Amino acid sequence: MGLLEFNKLPINTLVGADWKTFRQLTDGREVDKAWRGKYRLTKAVCRLLSTLAPIQEGRYRRRLADKPLEHAPVFILGHWRSGTTFVHNVLSCDKHFGYNTTYQTVFPHLMMFGQPFFKKNMSWLMPDKRPTDNMELAVDLPQEEEFALANMMPYTYYNFWFFPKYMQEYCDKYLLFNDIAPEELKIWEETFTKLIKISLWNTGGTQFLSKNPPHTGRVKELVRMFPDAKFVYLMRNPYTVFESTRSFFTNTIQPLKLQEFTDEQIEENILSVYAKLYHKYEADKHLIPEGNLIEVKFEDFEADALGMTRQIYQTLGLPGWEEARTAIEQYVGSKKGYKKNKYQYDPRTRELVEKHWKFALDDWGYNI
Repeated sequence: MGLLEFNKLPINTLVGADWKTFRQLTDGREVDKAWRGKYRLTKAVCRLLSTLAPIQEGRYRRRLADKPLEHAPVFILGHWRSGTTFVHNVLSCDKHFGYNTTYQTVFPHLMMFGQPFFKKNMSWLMPDKRPTDNMELAVDLPQEEEFALANMMPYTYYNFWFFPKYMQEYCDKYLLFNDIAPEELKIWEETFTKLIKISLWNTGGTQFLSKNPPHTGRVKELVRMFPDAKFVYLMRNPYTVFESTRSFFTNTIQPLKLQEFTDEQIEENILSVYAKLYHKYEADKHLIPEGNLIEVKFEDFEADALGMTRQIYQTLGLPGWEEARTAIEQYVGSKKGYKKNKYQYDPRTRELVEKHWKFALDDWGYNI
């Protein structure tokens, strides 16, 4: 158990941003009165830690910047709470994969310098369970990379955690890339490539394994960047996804936000963003070359994780199944007693999902 509770953190994750990103992200954004103390403390810590960022930048340029990637990445896609974390943890048992770690999400500029010291302190402070479910949380475990990207540049969807009043703007520009400026997209691509190279260096992997729900809206750009990239797209019962996402967003945003945002506003945005993300993926998935995409219902994966993992390897032509099988089998076996949150779909939940997400219920056969 960490020293601090997640919902009582005196700072937010922007402490790990470089100073330029922090200033660009916060410039022109109002900070509501209740969170100005947290903002000032986060800003002060960020300014202090940012003085160390040039050390890593120099090491990155010398060691990694010109080094080509050996393999195109594997991307695990799907809306939040669609089971992407479990699939990510299973596949990451294969040691040929490299990934972004939980530590890297907060301190992406302190990877090639100072990591042992800062990781030890982060491990001491952070809780050992995610605040919204029973999944384990530790500094070296695989983690989605959007938080890390948010600390490396101002052009990411996760800006909404800090400034939720602009969630739809961030969605259209930085989740779907509909309104992103060409120069912003260029910086996004360069920054993401840097993150991948540092992640592989850090974990010793040869192929990057990504689990990042926002990438579900970026298939077009990802295929252009990595023509031979592999994709695993997860589907899950929309009723469950709605209940789980509402809980996840409502709880996670509390220690991060710098603006007042009601539960009702969160709910409205979830309903809207889900539909936008679903339709963007459906419109762009044809761009993925044949044989490079597998679509999986999470309920099927959960029922037979080992068998479905083998099918993912076979369908995508991924190497190393036999070498990784034992480790994957052991991890899957260790999770058989895992207690998930259970959701009771009240009439209002059913009404909202059926009104706003009927397309998913029909397309995926989840009508109840």
